[in-house]
Amino acid sequence: MNKILNSKFYILFIILIIAAFLRLYNITGVPPGLYPDEAMNGNNALEALSTGNFKVFYPENNGREGLFMNIQALFLTVFGNQPWALRLPSAIFGILTVLGIYFLVKELFNDRGVALLSSFLLATSFWHINFSRIGFRAIMAPFFLTWAVYFLLKSLKAESYKLKAVLGGILYGLGFYSYIAYRATPILIFIILLLYWISILRTSDVLRTSDVQKLIRKKILLVACLFTLVALIVFAPLGYYFLKNPQDFFGRTTQISIFNSPTPIKDLGLNISKTAGMFNFSGDWNWRHNYAGRSELFWPVGILFIIGILSGFYFLLKKKFSFIILFAWLIIAALPVVVSNEGLPHALRAILMIPPAIILAAAGGIRLYEWLKNAMTCHSVLRVKILKVFVFLFLSLFVFEAYTTYFVKWGKNPNTFDAFSADYVWLAKGLNDLPKETPKYVVIEASGIDVRGIPMPAQTVMFITDTFTPEKQKEKNIFYVLPNQVSQIPPNSYTTILK
Repeated sequence: MNKILNSKFYILFIILIIAAFLRLYNITGVPPGLYPDEAMNGNNALEALSTGNFKVFYPENNGREGLFMNIQALFLTVFGNQPWALRLPSAIFGILTVLGIYFLVKELFNDRGVALLSSFLLATSFWHINFSRIGFRAIMAPFFLTWAVYFLLKSLKAESYKLKAVLGGILYGLGFYSYIAYRATPILIFIILLLYWISILRTSDVLRTSDVQKLIRKKILLVACLFTLVALIVFAPLGYYFLKNPQDFFGRTTQISIFNSPTPIKDLGLNISKTAGMFNFSGDWNWRHNYAGRSELFWPVGILFIIGILSGFYFLLKKKFSFIILFAWLIIAALPVVVSNEGLPHALRAILMIPPAIILAAAGGIRLYEWLKNAMTCHSVLRVKILKVFVFLFLSLFVFEAYTTYFVKWGKNPNTFDAFSADYVWLAKGLNDLPKETPKYVVIEASGIDVRGIPMPAQTVMFITDTFTPEKQKEKNIFYVLPNQVSQIPPNSYTTILK
């Protein structure tokens, strides 16, 4: 038994090495450039470092919860204003999510095989690798929800539940500082607690009145109260901010909602079909989010996902908790996606769908393997050994495919350079190379959201040159003007245009 457990520990360790490699390798060069949204996070982090004012919410650029920027600030103090320093926290959150999926799935299915395959499929998922290497706060959402649900389930089953419920509540509360789509997740938590409560009520009348059953019901209530209370305390600073600034709570959601459309029902139907189709047919077309148009799941994983869905329906009839939770998670995570009318299918907005989709694919994979194994056992043990070798080689191809697709096909594609504004980084590095005493003016012709009087695209140059604030601009002798202000540029100044 110890040998088996140790072997599975080593397998998990190898999976984490694969996950770390695919999320950290050449992070200084891929993705290329620095998208203005990433740079905006970095500029807020640099300003917070200089002023000491670390905010729970940064209202610029349609508003962003502040936790990620505050974490990025810690990395900037060590590594300086480098694009990869903004992306390193994402990689760490991504790796820890791969670990969290293992523990969550082991708790859901009590099956290390499903747990290991889930971690492996997540480790090699282009969808998850990509967002684990971009400086967007959204990567924290699956991390916090995965670990929060794990500790919630653990506390509901364990005798000593208080510490686990507290840890779950802390992680769940922090999740609200990650991404706006996370706000739909209280429905999932309610469903999990309700499932456990109903399971108690459905026991026989004799057991229902027993002291043991009363203690179990009391425990569920205590776990629910403790988990919720701790989560509310953690959320309180952000909640207080939203009470004072209700316009920031909704952000862009009202602007892109289907309810602003003249045909909301039609749009909802189209959005559901596009979102459902992104797993196996046509994925996000934004080069920043995906290898444009490629299905979000590698095609063998997509087939396993379908098998997992079909077998999940079978187990739903048997009222198996694990599949009820996974289907609920998948549907709830899809809600913020299908009610929006911008850029669908949208891999970023659907980021919370990654864990349940991967777990269902792993469940389908194990079910298929067991079926093939049983079928071959009837013929010979040798065929079973051949099957195991084939599975090993087949899964090894997943690592090769993930590396090739991300680092070669996507990472070297000219569209990816454009998607991450690589030319803005080159422009900024050119400014850094000029003598400090030379006045340098950047004419912003590119359009975008206004940030303190300057269009959003300038954020990339501001971050690389560390000139976000007027004080820094004066210190570095770098200034930003609009096209109608060109006449104000002094003679003998260096002028460049950002288009």
